[in-house]
Amino acid sequence: MANSAEKPRHICRICGFPQNPNRNERSFICERCGSKNKVYSPMSERLTFAFSLTALIFYFPANMFPFMTLELYGNRQSATVWGGVVQLMDKGHWPIGLVVFLASIVIPLIKLAILFYLSLTAKNGKHTKLKTQLYLIVEVIGRWSMLDIFLLAVLVAVVKLGSWTNVEPEPGALMFALVVIFTMMASAYFKPEILWENHKEQEGG
Repeated sequence: MANSAEKPRHICRICGFPQNPNRNERSFICERCGSKNKVYSPMSERLTFAFSLTALIFYFPANMFPFMTLELYGNRQSATVWGGVVQLMDKGHWPIGLVVFLASIVIPLIKLAILFYLSLTAKNGKHTKLKTQLYLIVEVIGRWSMLDIFLLAVLVAVVKLGSWTNVEPEPGALMFALVVIFTMMASAYFKPEILWENHKEQEGG
């Protein structure tokens, strides 16, 4: 059992049991449920902020630069993500256009906004339940981050079936991939245990 005289430094992410593993250990086995937990880095929220800021920096050129160039029967046309959404909706492809709009423009911004909020307020011990729910939202919507990339891959596969067509990725595609990567890293480095650790410390103090 953890020393009751010492405030618990870590909380099991499975059963929520507070405990004090050895300071040199990078993981610990929960004394209550036996599950294995990783010891979070004291720089966790700072890394989340840094990766989120990097993703935000790439977000704007990702939506401003051309995403892909389509060559059809000798005619070449480049489009940004927003331009592609507009064209899809103008041609009546509302479901696909809406999915691309949400997955490429709305969801990344929502996820980054939540990550910024969590990283900047993780240790103030306030609104812990709300922050936990926001973290769970990030985990859920993160699964949709690459949905429009999958749609693009399907489009490229279909288009390339024709002998007179070709699709080429543009700088916007690379920028968007970097947004996805750094956002995933920001989410992965944030440890929700920080929220409850400081919440308990405030209650105890």
